[in-house]
Amino acid sequence: MTEQQLDCALDLMRRLPPQQIEKNLSELIDLVPALCEDLLSSVDQPLKIARDKTLGKDFLLCDYNRDGDSYRSPWSNTYDPPLDDGTMPSDRLRKLEIEANNAFDQFREMYFEGGVSSVYLWDLDHGFAGVVLIKKAGDGSKKIKGCWDSIHVIEVQEKSSGKSAHYKLTSTVMLWLQTNKESSGTMNLGGSLTRQVEQDASVSDASPHIVNIGRLVEDMENKIRNTLNEIYFGKTRDIVNGVRSIMPIPDQGQQEALKNDLMAALSKRPQAQ
Repeated sequence: MTEQQLDCALDLMRRLPPQQIEKNLSELIDLVPALCEDLLSSVDQPLKIARDKTLGKDFLLCDYNRDGDSYRSPWSNTYDPPLDDGTMPSDRLRKLEIEANNAFDQFREMYFEGGVSSVYLWDLDHGFAGVVLIKKAGDGSKKIKGCWDSIHVIEVQEKSSGKSAHYKLTSTVMLWLQTNKESSGTMNLGGSLTRQVEQDASVSDASPHIVNIGRLVEDMENKIRNTLNEIYFGKTRDIVNGVRSIMPIPDQGQQEALKNDLMAALSKRPQAQ
């Protein structure tokens, strides 16, 4: 029964507005305390921003850079609050993590023109895994509010030859948008999508892990963005155009009256023999 309850709870969370995930998750845990741990580990929540006090740069918080109550900065590789025995990537992986953060920092600036990004890596028995986080919030305008949160979890299984690897990418994007204008009133759009892809790729100086991961994340971001555009904006436009009338209501009445007069006049005409 608990597994069935968990499936129902997760399905419910996927259908609720992403900007209210924390509130809804807290209330759901109060209703079913036995599912607390499963829900916290299964439900993606909007990313939070922290400040690296050493370098003065923003970074994103998630379960992948948390150890206890402390979070590790990808820029200075230190925990806040300080933690002496916090989990750290190996030297080789830390070097790769630095390169990945610099690369996706440029990617974020080119695609989102702002926001915050963070990349965290950790060692596996036959390779490594990591997460690419991107958050872009609105500009603070009172008329348009919104936020884009993308979480890309990547697992890399390196082949024994070292010349190729298997990449498994699981991406979740949470998007919400709210407009408040005199002409249209208040409108809310929001939802989340999760997609997965697996791919083998060669690893070389010309095509290192950073390039392969970057290509996968870029393709997935574009696919999800196009899907969200079709589902939320395209479908909303179709519905609005279907229910609203371009012609003013008085003109509609006049047009209907004219049509009825024409029908009546045509009905009185003598039928051709």
